[in-house]
Amino acid sequence: MADQAKFVQGSTMRHIFVMSGAGAIGLMALFLVDLLDMFFISLLGQVELAAAIGFAGTLVFFSTSVSIGTSIAMGALVSKALGAKQIDSAKRIAASTVFISCVISILVSASMLYWLPELLAMIGATGVAAEKAADYLYILLPSSPLIAAAMAGMAALRAVGDAKRSMYATLSGGIVNAVFDPIFIFGLGMGVEGAAIASVLARMSVLAFSLWGLIRVHNLIVLPTLASVKNDFTMVAAIAFPAIITNTATPIGNAIVTSHIAQFGEDYVAGFAVIGRIIPVSFAVIFSLSGAVGPIIGQNFGAERLDRVKDTLKNALIFTTVYCVLVAVVLYYSQQLIIDVFKLDGGASEMIVAFCTVVAITFVFNGALFVANTSFNNLGRPLLSTVLNLGKATLGTLPFVYIGALYYGAEGVLYGQAAGSILFGLIGIYMVNQQINEMVANHECVQLDHEEEEAATTSVNMTPFCSSESVMIQEVPTKKDPADLSNLSG
Repeated sequence: MADQAKFVQGSTMRHIFVMSGAGAIGLMALFLVDLLDMFFISLLGQVELAAAIGFAGTLVFFSTSVSIGTSIAMGALVSKALGAKQIDSAKRIAASTVFISCVISILVSASMLYWLPELLAMIGATGVAAEKAADYLYILLPSSPLIAAAMAGMAALRAVGDAKRSMYATLSGGIVNAVFDPIFIFGLGMGVEGAAIASVLARMSVLAFSLWGLIRVHNLIVLPTLASVKNDFTMVAAIAFPAIITNTATPIGNAIVTSHIAQFGEDYVAGFAVIGRIIPVSFAVIFSLSGAVGPIIGQNFGAERLDRVKDTLKNALIFTTVYCVLVAVVLYYSQQLIIDVFKLDGGASEMIVAFCTVVAITFVFNGALFVANTSFNNLGRPLLSTVLNLGKATLGTLPFVYIGALYYGAEGVLYGQAAGSILFGLIGIYMVNQQINEMVANHECVQLDHEEEEAATTSVNMTPFCSSESVMIQEVPTKKDPADLSNLSG
Protein backbone atom coordinates (compact mmCIF):
# COMPACT_ATOMS: atom_id res chain seq x y z
CA MET A 1 0.00 0.00 0.00
CA ALA A 2 1.26 3.46 -0.82
CA ASP A 3 1.76 5.36 2.43
CA GLN A 4 3.40 8.52 1.20
CA ALA A 5 3.33 11.04 -1.61
CA LYS A 6 6.57 10.58 -3.55
CA PHE A 7 6.26 13.70 -5.73
CA VAL A 8 6.44 16.28 -2.92
CA GLN A 9 10.21 15.94 -2.82
CA GLY A 10 13.02 15.57 -5.35
CA SER A 11 13.49 17.09 -8.80
CA THR A 12 10.21 17.81 -10.58
CA MET A 13 11.97 17.49 -13.95
CA ARG A 14 13.15 14.02 -12.99
CA HIS A 15 9.62 13.05 -11.94
CA ILE A 16 8.28 14.37 -15.26
CA PHE A 17 10.94 12.50 -17.23
CA VAL A 18 10.43 9.17 -15.43
CA MET A 19 6.62 9.31 -15.39
CA SER A 20 6.33 10.49 -19.02
CA GLY A 21 8.90 8.00 -20.25
CA ALA A 22 7.25 5.02 -18.58
CA GLY A 23 3.78 6.13 -19.67
CA ALA A 24 4.96 6.74 -23.22
CA ILE A 25 6.38 3.24 -23.59
CA GLY A 26 3.02 1.72 -22.74
CA LEU A 27 1.05 4.16 -24.87
CA MET A 28 3.44 3.75 -27.76
CA ALA A 29 2.90 -0.01 -27.67
CA LEU A 30 -0.87 0.48 -28.03
CA PHE A 31 -0.56 3.20 -30.65
CA LEU A 32 2.05 1.24 -32.57
CA VAL A 33 -0.41 -1.64 -32.84
CA ASP A 34 -3.00 0.81 -34.19
CA LEU A 35 -0.40 1.81 -36.75
CA LEU A 36 0.18 -1.89 -37.55
CA ASP A 37 -3.59 -2.25 -37.96
CA MET A 38 -3.44 0.42 -40.62
CA PHE A 39 -0.39 -1.21 -42.21
CA PHE A 40 -2.05 -4.64 -42.36
CA ILE A 41 -5.25 -3.15 -43.77
CA SER A 42 -3.23 -1.24 -46.39
CA LEU A 43 -1.75 -4.57 -47.53
CA LEU A 44 -5.25 -5.68 -48.52
CA GLY A 45 -5.00 -3.09 -51.29
CA GLN A 46 -8.39 -1.38 -50.85
CA VAL A 47 -8.38 2.32 -50.14
CA GLU A 48 -11.98 2.03 -48.86
CA LEU A 49 -10.80 -0.21 -46.00
CA ALA A 50 -8.12 2.25 -44.95
CA ALA A 51 -10.71 5.04 -45.08
CA ALA A 52 -13.08 2.86 -42.99
CA ILE A 53 -10.44 2.55 -40.25
CA GLY A 54 -10.01 6.32 -40.39
CA PHE A 55 -13.73 7.00 -39.98
CA ALA A 56 -14.05 4.37 -37.22
CA GLY A 57 -11.01 5.78 -35.46
CA THR A 58 -12.66 9.18 -35.21
CA LEU A 59 -15.63 7.70 -33.32
CA VAL A 60 -13.48 5.39 -31.17
CA PHE A 61 -11.46 8.47 -30.25
CA PHE A 62 -14.66 10.08 -28.97
CA SER A 63 -15.58 7.04 -26.86
CA THR A 64 -12.06 6.77 -25.44
CA SER A 65 -11.96 10.49 -24.68
CA VAL A 66 -14.97 10.08 -22.39
CA SER A 67 -13.02 7.45 -20.45
CA ILE A 68 -9.97 9.70 -20.33
CA GLY A 69 -12.18 12.34 -18.71
CA THR A 70 -13.18 10.04 -15.85
CA SER A 71 -9.58 8.83 -15.46
CA ILE A 72 -8.52 12.47 -15.03
CA ALA A 73 -10.88 12.70 -12.06
CA MET A 74 -9.33 9.53 -10.64
CA GLY A 75 -5.79 10.90 -10.95
CA ALA A 76 -6.63 14.34 -9.56
CA LEU A 77 -8.61 13.13 -6.53
CA VAL A 78 -6.44 10.17 -5.56
CA SER A 79 -3.15 12.09 -5.89
CA LYS A 80 -4.54 14.96 -3.82
CA ALA A 81 -5.74 12.55 -1.11
CA LEU A 82 -2.34 10.86 -1.05
CA GLY A 83 -0.60 14.25 -0.87
CA ALA A 84 -2.72 15.06 2.19
CA LYS A 85 -1.94 11.55 3.63
CA GLN A 86 -5.60 10.49 3.54
CA ILE A 87 -5.07 6.86 2.49
CA ASP A 88 -8.57 5.57 3.34
CA SER A 89 -10.16 8.38 1.34
CA ALA A 90 -7.91 7.55 -1.62
CA LYS A 91 -9.07 3.91 -1.56
CA ARG A 92 -12.73 4.83 -1.37
CA ILE A 93 -12.44 7.43 -4.15
CA ALA A 94 -10.62 4.94 -6.39
CA ALA A 95 -13.42 2.38 -6.02
CA SER A 96 -16.17 4.91 -6.63
CA THR A 97 -14.45 6.38 -9.69
CA VAL A 98 -13.94 2.98 -11.37
CA PHE A 99 -17.66 2.23 -10.89
CA ILE A 100 -18.75 5.66 -12.17
CA SER A 101 -16.39 5.34 -15.16
CA CYS A 102 -17.99 2.05 -16.21
CA VAL A 103 -21.54 3.39 -15.90
CA ILE A 104 -20.77 6.50 -17.96
CA SER A 105 -18.99 4.41 -20.62
CA ILE A 106 -21.95 2.01 -20.91
CA LEU A 107 -24.35 4.92 -21.48
CA VAL A 108 -22.09 6.61 -24.06
CA SER A 109 -21.21 3.47 -26.05
CA ALA A 110 -24.86 2.30 -26.08
CA SER A 111 -25.93 5.69 -27.46
CA MET A 112 -23.22 5.59 -30.12
CA LEU A 113 -24.21 2.09 -31.21
CA TYR A 114 -27.86 3.14 -31.50
CA TRP A 115 -27.05 6.13 -33.72
CA LEU A 116 -24.01 4.62 -35.47
CA PRO A 117 -25.17 5.01 -39.11
CA GLU A 118 -26.08 8.65 -38.49
CA LEU A 119 -22.76 9.35 -36.75
CA LEU A 120 -20.78 7.85 -39.63
CA ALA A 121 -22.77 9.85 -42.16
CA MET A 122 -22.17 12.99 -40.10
CA ILE A 123 -18.38 12.66 -40.48
CA GLY A 124 -18.61 11.99 -44.23
CA ALA A 125 -18.47 8.17 -44.43
CA THR A 126 -20.32 6.70 -47.40
CA GLY A 127 -20.57 3.43 -49.34
CA VAL A 128 -18.15 0.59 -48.59
CA ALA A 129 -16.08 2.74 -46.21
CA ALA A 130 -19.17 3.42 -44.08
CA GLU A 131 -20.22 -0.26 -44.07
CA LYS A 132 -16.77 -1.51 -43.01
CA ALA A 133 -16.42 1.20 -40.38
CA ALA A 134 -19.76 0.10 -38.91
CA ASP A 135 -18.66 -3.57 -38.90
CA TYR A 136 -15.55 -2.57 -36.97
CA LEU A 137 -17.41 -0.42 -34.44
CA TYR A 138 -20.22 -2.91 -33.75
CA ILE A 139 -17.52 -5.25 -32.42
CA LEU A 140 -15.29 -2.74 -30.62
CA LEU A 141 -17.69 -0.25 -28.99
CA PRO A 142 -19.36 -2.77 -26.61
CA SER A 143 -15.94 -3.26 -24.96
CA SER A 144 -15.72 0.44 -24.05
CA PRO A 145 -16.52 -0.11 -20.32
CA LEU A 146 -13.50 -2.43 -20.12
CA ILE A 147 -11.10 0.26 -21.29
CA ALA A 148 -12.88 2.85 -19.12
CA ALA A 149 -12.20 0.81 -15.97
CA ALA A 150 -8.65 0.09 -17.17
CA MET A 151 -7.89 3.78 -17.76
CA ALA A 152 -9.23 4.69 -14.32
CA GLY A 153 -7.04 1.97 -12.81
CA MET A 154 -3.95 3.19 -14.65
CA ALA A 155 -4.66 6.77 -13.52
CA ALA A 156 -4.72 5.56 -9.90
CA LEU A 157 -1.40 3.75 -10.45
CA ARG A 158 0.15 6.95 -11.78
CA ALA A 159 -1.36 8.91 -8.88
CA VAL A 160 0.53 6.70 -6.45
CA GLY A 161 3.69 7.14 -8.54
CA ASP A 162 3.74 3.64 -10.04
CA ALA A 163 4.27 4.56 -13.67
CA LYS A 164 5.99 1.22 -14.22
CA ARG A 165 2.90 -0.93 -13.62
CA SER A 166 0.73 1.49 -15.56
CA MET A 167 3.20 0.97 -18.40
CA TYR A 168 2.98 -2.83 -18.02
CA ALA A 169 -0.80 -2.63 -18.43
CA THR A 170 -0.64 -0.76 -21.73
CA LEU A 171 2.30 -2.87 -22.92
CA SER A 172 0.28 -6.02 -22.34
CA GLY A 173 -2.50 -4.64 -24.51
CA GLY A 174 -0.06 -3.77 -27.26
CA ILE A 175 1.49 -7.24 -27.23
CA VAL A 176 -1.89 -9.00 -27.30
CA ASN A 177 -3.04 -6.82 -30.20
CA ALA A 178 0.19 -7.33 -32.14
CA VAL A 179 -0.07 -11.12 -31.79
CA PHE A 180 -3.72 -11.47 -32.74
CA ASP A 181 -3.93 -8.79 -35.47
CA PRO A 182 -2.25 -10.78 -38.25
CA ILE A 183 -3.95 -14.00 -37.10
CA PHE A 184 -7.46 -12.54 -37.39
CA ILE A 185 -6.85 -10.19 -40.34
CA PHE A 186 -4.89 -12.56 -42.59
CA GLY A 187 -4.90 -16.06 -41.03
CA LEU A 188 -8.67 -16.15 -40.63
CA GLY A 189 -9.34 -13.64 -43.43
CA MET A 190 -11.52 -11.43 -41.22
CA GLY A 191 -10.21 -8.04 -42.39
CA VAL A 192 -11.37 -5.03 -40.36
CA GLU A 193 -13.58 -7.24 -38.16
CA GLY A 194 -10.48 -9.22 -37.19
CA ALA A 195 -8.68 -6.02 -36.24
CA ALA A 196 -11.63 -5.12 -33.99
CA ILE A 197 -11.64 -8.51 -32.22
CA ALA A 198 -7.88 -8.24 -31.56
CA SER A 199 -8.47 -4.80 -30.02
CA VAL A 200 -11.17 -6.19 -27.70
CA LEU A 201 -8.76 -8.87 -26.44
CA ALA A 202 -6.13 -6.18 -25.92
CA ARG A 203 -8.56 -4.14 -23.79
CA MET A 204 -9.21 -7.17 -21.59
CA SER A 205 -5.49 -7.53 -21.01
CA VAL A 206 -5.04 -3.86 -20.10
CA LEU A 207 -7.88 -4.09 -17.58
CA ALA A 208 -6.46 -7.23 -15.93
CA PHE A 209 -2.98 -5.74 -15.50
CA SER A 210 -4.16 -2.35 -14.24
CA LEU A 211 -6.50 -3.80 -11.60
CA TRP A 212 -3.88 -6.33 -10.50
CA GLY A 213 -1.42 -3.52 -9.74
CA LEU A 214 -4.07 -1.49 -7.96
CA ILE A 215 -5.47 -4.33 -5.84
CA ARG A 216 -2.62 -6.78 -5.28
CA VAL A 217 0.39 -4.49 -5.20
CA HIS A 218 -0.82 -1.21 -3.67
CA ASN A 219 -4.06 -2.24 -1.93
CA LEU A 220 -5.34 1.12 -3.13
CA ILE A 221 -8.93 0.19 -3.85
CA VAL A 222 -11.85 -1.35 -1.97
CA LEU A 223 -15.14 -2.80 -3.17
CA PRO A 224 -17.46 0.11 -3.97
CA THR A 225 -20.69 0.42 -2.03
CA LEU A 226 -23.82 2.25 -3.13
CA ALA A 227 -23.42 4.64 -0.19
CA SER A 228 -19.80 5.50 -1.03
CA VAL A 229 -20.59 5.95 -4.74
CA LYS A 230 -23.47 8.31 -3.86
CA ASN A 231 -21.22 10.17 -1.43
CA ASP A 232 -18.35 10.55 -3.89
CA PHE A 233 -20.41 11.16 -7.03
CA THR A 234 -20.60 14.93 -6.65
CA MET A 235 -16.86 15.21 -6.01
CA VAL A 236 -15.97 12.90 -8.92
CA ALA A 237 -18.49 14.53 -11.26
CA ALA A 238 -17.15 18.02 -10.47
CA ILE A 239 -13.90 17.04 -12.20
CA ALA A 240 -15.01 14.18 -14.47
CA PHE A 241 -17.84 15.92 -16.36
CA PRO A 242 -15.83 19.05 -17.26
CA ALA A 243 -12.90 16.77 -18.13
CA ILE A 244 -15.15 14.62 -20.34
CA ILE A 245 -16.37 17.72 -22.16
CA THR A 246 -12.77 18.90 -22.40
CA ASN A 247 -11.50 15.63 -23.85
CA THR A 248 -14.42 14.99 -26.19
CA ALA A 249 -13.87 18.44 -27.64
CA THR A 250 -10.73 17.07 -29.33
CA PRO A 251 -12.46 14.21 -31.22
CA ILE A 252 -15.28 16.59 -32.08
CA GLY A 253 -12.66 18.87 -33.62
CA ASN A 254 -11.20 15.84 -35.40
CA ALA A 255 -14.65 14.92 -36.70
CA ILE A 256 -14.97 18.43 -38.13
CA VAL A 257 -11.58 18.05 -39.79
CA THR A 258 -12.45 14.58 -41.14
CA SER A 259 -15.71 15.80 -42.64
CA HIS A 260 -13.91 18.70 -44.36
CA ILE A 261 -11.26 16.35 -45.76
CA ALA A 262 -13.91 13.82 -46.91
CA GLN A 263 -15.24 16.32 -49.47
CA PHE A 264 -11.94 15.98 -51.37
CA GLY A 265 -12.23 12.17 -51.72
CA GLU A 266 -11.36 8.88 -49.98
CA ASP A 267 -7.67 9.13 -50.99
CA TYR A 268 -7.29 12.14 -48.72
CA VAL A 269 -9.25 10.44 -45.92
CA ALA A 270 -6.93 7.43 -46.17
CA GLY A 271 -3.92 9.75 -45.89
CA PHE A 272 -5.48 11.45 -42.88
CA ALA A 273 -6.16 8.02 -41.33
CA VAL A 274 -2.45 7.18 -41.58
CA ILE A 275 -1.60 10.54 -40.01
CA GLY A 276 -4.07 9.72 -37.24
CA ARG A 277 -2.00 6.60 -36.45
CA ILE A 278 1.39 8.30 -36.84
CA ILE A 279 0.58 11.15 -34.43
CA PRO A 280 0.07 9.08 -31.26
CA VAL A 281 3.13 6.90 -31.96
CA SER A 282 5.38 9.88 -32.68
CA PHE A 283 4.03 12.06 -29.87
CA ALA A 284 3.28 9.33 -27.32
CA VAL A 285 5.49 11.09 -24.78
CA ILE A 286 3.35 14.23 -25.05
CA PHE A 287 0.13 12.26 -24.72
CA SER A 288 1.56 10.52 -21.65
CA LEU A 289 2.68 13.88 -20.24
CA SER A 290 -0.90 14.73 -19.25
CA GLY A 291 -1.12 11.61 -17.11
CA ALA A 292 2.41 12.13 -15.79
CA VAL A 293 2.19 15.78 -14.79
CA GLY A 294 -1.26 15.45 -13.19
CA PRO A 295 -0.20 13.35 -10.18
CA ILE A 296 2.90 15.51 -9.61
CA ILE A 297 0.79 18.67 -9.54
CA GLY A 298 -1.98 16.94 -7.56
CA GLN A 299 0.29 15.66 -4.78
CA ASN A 300 2.09 18.98 -4.38
CA PHE A 301 -1.19 20.88 -4.46
CA GLY A 302 -2.57 18.57 -1.75
CA ALA A 303 0.60 19.17 0.30
CA GLU A 304 0.30 22.96 -0.31
CA ARG A 305 3.66 23.08 -2.12
CA LEU A 306 2.67 25.67 -4.71
CA ASP A 307 6.32 26.49 -5.40
CA ARG A 308 6.74 22.95 -6.70
CA VAL A 309 3.49 23.19 -8.69
CA LYS A 310 4.91 26.23 -10.49
CA ASP A 311 8.24 24.46 -11.03
CA THR A 312 6.45 21.41 -12.46
CA LEU A 313 4.61 23.58 -15.00
CA LYS A 314 7.81 25.27 -16.15
CA ASN A 315 9.71 21.99 -16.53
CA ALA A 316 6.80 20.32 -18.32
CA LEU A 317 6.78 23.08 -20.94
CA ILE A 318 10.55 22.81 -21.46
CA PHE A 319 10.25 19.04 -21.79
CA THR A 320 7.36 19.36 -24.28
CA THR A 321 9.14 21.88 -26.49
CA VAL A 322 12.40 19.95 -26.78
CA TYR A 323 10.66 16.65 -27.48
CA CYS A 324 8.27 18.01 -30.12
CA VAL A 325 11.04 19.79 -32.02
CA LEU A 326 13.12 16.59 -32.15
CA VAL A 327 10.16 14.51 -33.35
CA ALA A 328 9.25 17.09 -36.02
CA VAL A 329 12.79 16.89 -37.43
CA VAL A 330 12.62 13.07 -37.57
CA LEU A 331 9.22 13.16 -39.31
CA TYR A 332 10.44 15.71 -41.85
CA TYR A 333 13.22 13.36 -42.96
CA SER A 334 10.96 10.26 -42.80
CA GLN A 335 8.05 11.43 -44.96
CA GLN A 336 9.03 9.48 -48.08
CA LEU A 337 9.59 6.33 -46.03
CA ILE A 338 6.07 6.63 -44.60
CA ILE A 339 4.58 7.09 -48.07
CA ASP A 340 6.43 4.02 -49.38
CA VAL A 341 5.65 1.73 -46.41
CA PHE A 342 1.91 2.43 -46.56
CA LYS A 343 1.86 2.41 -50.36
CA LEU A 344 0.26 5.84 -50.57
CA ASP A 345 -0.10 7.90 -53.69
CA GLY A 346 -2.05 10.86 -55.02
CA GLY A 347 -4.00 12.75 -52.36
CA ALA A 348 -2.91 10.41 -49.57
CA SER A 349 0.79 11.12 -50.15
CA GLU A 350 0.11 14.86 -50.36
CA MET A 351 -1.43 14.73 -46.88
CA ILE A 352 1.67 13.00 -45.47
CA VAL A 353 3.97 15.63 -46.99
CA ALA A 354 1.85 18.47 -45.58
CA PHE A 355 1.84 16.92 -42.13
CA CYS A 356 5.54 16.06 -41.93
CA THR A 357 6.72 19.34 -43.47
CA VAL A 358 4.50 21.94 -41.79
CA VAL A 359 2.09 20.56 -39.21
CA ALA A 360 4.30 18.34 -37.04
CA ILE A 361 6.30 21.21 -35.52
CA THR A 362 3.10 22.86 -34.27
CA PHE A 363 2.63 20.00 -31.79
CA VAL A 364 4.73 22.09 -29.43
CA PHE A 365 1.54 24.09 -28.88
CA ASN A 366 -0.65 20.99 -28.60
CA GLY A 367 1.70 19.78 -25.88
CA ALA A 368 1.48 23.14 -24.12
CA LEU A 369 -2.33 22.91 -24.19
CA PHE A 370 -2.18 19.37 -22.74
CA VAL A 371 -0.04 20.67 -19.86
CA ALA A 372 -2.42 23.58 -19.25
CA ASN A 373 -5.45 21.27 -19.24
CA THR A 374 -3.99 18.77 -16.78
CA SER A 375 -2.84 21.64 -14.56
CA PHE A 376 -6.36 23.08 -14.37
CA ASN A 377 -7.88 19.64 -13.69
CA ASN A 378 -5.49 18.96 -10.82
CA LEU A 379 -5.72 22.45 -9.34
CA GLY A 380 -9.48 22.17 -8.94
CA ARG A 381 -10.28 24.39 -11.96
CA PRO A 382 -11.63 21.86 -14.48
CA LEU A 383 -14.06 24.36 -16.03
CA LEU A 384 -11.14 26.44 -17.32
CA SER A 385 -9.83 23.34 -19.07
CA THR A 386 -13.29 22.78 -20.55
CA VAL A 387 -13.49 26.34 -21.86
CA LEU A 388 -10.06 26.00 -23.47
CA ASN A 389 -10.76 22.74 -25.28
CA LEU A 390 -14.25 23.67 -26.38
CA GLY A 391 -12.84 26.91 -27.70
CA LYS A 392 -10.15 25.02 -29.61
CA ALA A 393 -12.68 22.52 -31.04
CA THR A 394 -14.97 25.31 -32.27
CA LEU A 395 -13.42 28.77 -32.62
CA GLY A 396 -9.99 27.23 -33.03
CA THR A 397 -11.08 24.74 -35.68
CA LEU A 398 -14.13 25.68 -37.75
CA PRO A 399 -13.02 29.05 -39.19
CA PHE A 400 -9.42 27.95 -39.60
CA VAL A 401 -10.11 24.68 -41.45
CA TYR A 402 -12.73 26.40 -43.61
CA ILE A 403 -10.26 29.08 -44.70
CA GLY A 404 -7.50 26.49 -45.10
CA ALA A 405 -9.67 24.28 -47.30
CA LEU A 406 -10.75 27.29 -49.35
CA TYR A 407 -7.20 28.29 -50.25
CA TYR A 408 -5.14 25.08 -50.01
CA GLY A 409 -7.58 22.19 -50.42
CA ALA A 410 -7.35 19.08 -48.23
CA GLU A 411 -3.83 20.00 -47.02
CA GLY A 412 -5.21 23.39 -46.01
CA VAL A 413 -7.55 21.65 -43.57
CA LEU A 414 -4.45 20.38 -41.74
CA TYR A 415 -2.86 23.82 -41.84
CA GLY A 416 -6.01 25.38 -40.41
CA GLN A 417 -6.19 22.87 -37.57
CA ALA A 418 -2.54 23.57 -36.75
CA ALA A 419 -3.13 27.34 -36.70
CA GLY A 420 -5.94 26.87 -34.16
CA SER A 421 -3.64 24.71 -32.01
CA ILE A 422 -0.99 27.44 -31.94
CA LEU A 423 -3.49 30.07 -30.85
CA PHE A 424 -5.08 28.03 -28.07
CA GLY A 425 -1.77 26.59 -26.88
CA LEU A 426 -0.55 30.13 -26.22
CA ILE A 427 -3.83 31.11 -24.55
CA GLY A 428 -3.72 27.99 -22.33
CA ILE A 429 -0.21 28.65 -21.04
CA TYR A 430 -1.02 32.28 -20.32
CA MET A 431 -4.15 31.29 -18.38
CA VAL A 432 -2.49 28.57 -16.28
CA ASN A 433 0.43 30.88 -15.40
CA GLN A 434 -2.03 33.51 -14.23
CA GLN A 435 -3.94 30.91 -12.20
CA ILE A 436 -0.84 29.58 -10.42
CA ASN A 437 0.50 33.09 -9.71
CA GLU A 438 -2.88 34.00 -8.20
CA MET A 439 -2.86 30.86 -6.04
CA VAL A 440 0.69 31.56 -4.84
CA ALA A 441 -0.25 35.15 -3.94
CA ASN A 442 -3.39 34.01 -2.09
CA HIS A 443 -1.45 31.31 -0.25
CA GLU A 444 1.16 33.86 0.87
CA CYS A 445 -1.61 36.20 2.07
CA VAL A 446 -3.22 33.40 4.09
CA GLN A 447 0.13 32.50 5.66
CA LEU A 448 0.75 36.17 6.52
CA ASP A 449 -2.72 36.44 8.09
CA HIS A 450 -2.03 33.34 10.21
CA GLU A 451 1.30 34.78 11.34
CA GLU A 452 -0.35 38.09 12.27
CA GLU A 453 -3.13 36.27 14.15
CA GLU A 454 -0.57 34.23 16.10
CA ALA A 455 1.42 37.36 16.92
CA ALA A 456 -1.74 39.18 18.04
CA THR A 457 -2.80 36.22 20.20
CA THR A 458 0.61 36.07 21.83
CA SER A 459 0.52 39.81 22.50
CA VAL A 460 -2.96 39.65 24.07
CA ASN A 461 -1.98 36.74 26.30
CA MET A 462 1.29 38.31 27.47
CA THR A 463 0.28 41.96 27.93
CA PRO A 464 -1.86 41.67 31.12
CA PHE A 465 0.78 39.55 32.81
CA CYS A 466 3.60 41.94 31.92
CA SER A 467 1.55 45.00 32.91
CA SER A 468 0.56 43.66 36.29
CA GLU A 469 4.09 42.51 36.96
CA SER A 470 5.40 45.91 36.12
CA VAL A 471 2.80 47.60 38.33
CA MET A 472 3.68 45.33 41.21
CA ILE A 473 7.36 46.01 40.79
CA GLN A 474 6.72 49.75 40.81
CA GLU A 475 4.18 49.87 43.64
CA VAL A 476 5.41 47.26 46.17
CA PRO A 477 7.57 49.18 48.67
CA THR A 478 11.04 48.02 49.37
CA LYS A 479 10.59 48.35 53.16
CA LYS A 480 9.13 45.25 54.73
CA ASP A 481 6.88 47.20 57.05
CA PRO A 482 3.51 45.57 57.73
CA ALA A 483 1.93 48.92 58.09
CA ASP A 484 3.08 49.98 54.71
CA LEU A 485 1.80 46.75 53.27
CA SER A 486 -1.56 47.24 54.91
CA ASN A 487 -1.70 50.78 53.57
CA LEU A 488 -1.09 49.35 50.18
CA SER A 489 -4.06 47.07 50.52
CA GLY A 490 -6.27 49.86 51.87
